[in-house]
Parts: sequence; structure tokens; C-alpha cells
Amino acid sequence: MKFFFLHANFPAQFRHLITVLGKNPEHQVIFGTTCQRGQIRGVRKVLYKESRKVSPDIHHYVAPLERAVLQGQAVYRIAQQLENEGFYPDIVYAHSGWGLGLFIKDIFPKTKYIGYYEWFYHARGTDADFDPSDPIDTNLEACIRIKNAPILLDLVSCDRGLSPTYWQRQQFPPEFHSKLKVLHDGIDTTFFSPNPEMPLVLPSIGLNLSGVKEIITYVARGMEPYRGFPQFMEAISLILQRRPNCHAVIVGQDRVAYGSTLPNRKTYKQLMLEQLPLDLSRVHFTGLLPYDQYLRVLQASSVHIYLTRPFVLSWSLLEAMSTGCIVIGSDTPPVREVIQDQENGFLVDFFSPKTIAELVDEVLDHREKTHKIRLAARETIEQHYNLSRCLNEHLTWLMS
Repeated sequence: MKFFFLHANFPAQFRHLITVLGKNPEHQVIFGTTCQRGQIRGVRKVLYKESRKVSPDIHHYVAPLERAVLQGQAVYRIAQQLENEGFYPDIVYAHSGWGLGLFIKDIFPKTKYIGYYEWFYHARGTDADFDPSDPIDTNLEACIRIKNAPILLDLVSCDRGLSPTYWQRQQFPPEFHSKLKVLHDGIDTTFFSPNPEMPLVLPSIGLNLSGVKEIITYVARGMEPYRGFPQFMEAISLILQRRPNCHAVIVGQDRVAYGSTLPNRKTYKQLMLEQLPLDLSRVHFTGLLPYDQYLRVLQASSVHIYLTRPFVLSWSLLEAMSTGCIVIGSDTPPVREVIQDQENGFLVDFFSPKTIAELVDEVLDHREKTHKIRLAARETIEQHYNLSRCLNEHLTWLMS
């Protein structure tokens, strides 16, 4: 079969799929992307580029739609080149919402078009109005509505699609639910496996916590309110004051991946370090880590804190659970889909650093009671999110 994958990043959520498909000489796999880095054996990568930037004088409500059209146009052009070479895909699989698949049915009308649907935007009831201290106005509400325009166009034209969690599918209009299968990309439970005896030593960044018995971990792409970074830092400030031998390890970049930046150009890391009394000799910012080093952080974790607004669920939560971490997660819908309080983790008020700190104390002071929770966390991932099962199901669904 002939496959045409589309994602701005490479290989992103399609890593495991294209790796398997690329190994089969009976398949031809092409991946359209803007990312020049990386190669996977058996996968031909083609680059697309927008012809121009979004018009500076366009109505700001419509800017995301114009950006989607520009990306769809760029994909259309490389699709034409492929067609001229004699490539006509059986399946096009696109990361939807960014406009990449807008014109697929025009250039390849006989192709089966499949979308990967992560999020449908709402002004009320999910992420946008979650924080009372960050209210939305009617202007932002209108922007959010129009942001769904390319997603709706995509939903209409696709043959079917996939959402990684039930919570995420729930955000899409009910009339499209019959098109959307729920299936996670899968977690490599063989790689993300417990090894509590592994000391946390990362020579590349000069980190050696081999003698430390209490390590609080936090992982996110960026340091931002969407993933509860301010609340986490406030909790850490309380925890370190009460526990003189405790350290915090924070994996991620000093940037905003989701949501708005601060108006004064400060980062949230800078803001929290200015506001909080912290013993910085016990707070370790690692930046992004290679997977093997990231795994060591999770394996050494005494308590892993994962906070999120009602938004897309992070892979890091599932990876932490697969590694047998004790997870304290926000009591928000995407987390509740995975964690049952006091069974395979703990749920806590997103907005209460004091409660988070108290729960960390309870876990660290009664470790003998948490062993079953560690086992249950890993069992949850092995049963429902195991890469082997998810990948086989994904492949069967893709080619059915």
C-alpha cells in the first residue's frame, strides 16, 4: 500500500506507525513535514513550505484560518509533485487542525483520508475559562470559535479519524463522534519500566542525586499555567521548607508551549523564582533530556506531580505511570480518565499548592503504603496503553 503522512513535526505521533510500515517492502511511505531533522528507514520525507506569512492586516479572528489555508496550499503543491511522479496514495493520514489535509480530497479524490484529532476548542467549560484569575472576554471567545473553522472543514472531508483519549473526543461536536475512534498512540512499557535502584546521575548536565532519597519530579514541554507550573512551584517551595533532604527535578524548556506568555516578556520560571523563597541548590532544571536520561529521572522519582487544565493529556503522565511512579495529578477530566484516586495514583485540587504539598508529605512519610499504587499505575498502562497492543490495533484500523 501507499501511505502519505502529514505532520509539521517529524515523526511526532506517527513514529511507531511509520517505523513498522517503513520496514515492509510491500509498502511505500512518504511523510510530508516542515522538519528537516531526522530520518526513519523506509520512509521518504518531503518538505513543504508556506508561500508567505499570514497577512499582517487580516482580521485577527481569521488569522488561524488563513494560516491553515497557507499550510494546506503548501501540502497541495507537494502532493501535485508526488502525483506527477506517479505516486497516488491509498491512505493519507494527517495531523488535523493545522490545515494540512484541507485539500487532500481535491488532489487525491479516491484516497482514504484519515485525520488525527487532538483538540476542538471551546470558550466555556474546558481549558480557556478554567482559571478564574485569567478570565476570557467576548473578543477571545469569538477568536476561539473561528479557530475551529479548519478543524470543521477537515472533519467534513475526512473518511474517519482518531482521538487519543475519550476526553479529547468528547470535545468534538457529537455529530462527528461516529467518525472518531478512540485509541492512544501507546506507551513503550518495556522501555518505561521501573528501576528504583537506578541512581539519578546525569553527567551531561552535572546532576548527581545518587544519595538523595526524596526526589519530586515534574515534566512538561514548557513551564506554563496550562500545565500548572506556578502551582507546582508554590507547592515545591512549601515542601522544601518542611523537608530539608528533599530535591525537585524539573524537566522541560523555559517557554510557553500552550497558552499566553506574560506581557512583560518574563518567563514563568523567572517569575516564580523571583516570587518564591527557594533553596536553589535543591531545585534542578534539566531542560529537555534525551529519552534515556528522562527515563532515569522517572525511575528515581519518589513522587511525580502532573497538573493540567482540562486540555490535551500529556504522554508524560502515562510514561510516569508506566515507570511505576507515584503520581499526584490534578483532579481534572483528562487526568480522571486515567487515574482513580488512591488506587493507581492521587488526585488533587489543581489550584491548591498547600494540598499538593500535604499530599507529598503523606506519601513520603508512608512509603510502605504506596507500593500497591505503584504497581497499579504500571498495570493501568500495561492493560490499556501498552504500545504493542495499541500499535497492532492502530495498524489494523488504519488499513481496514
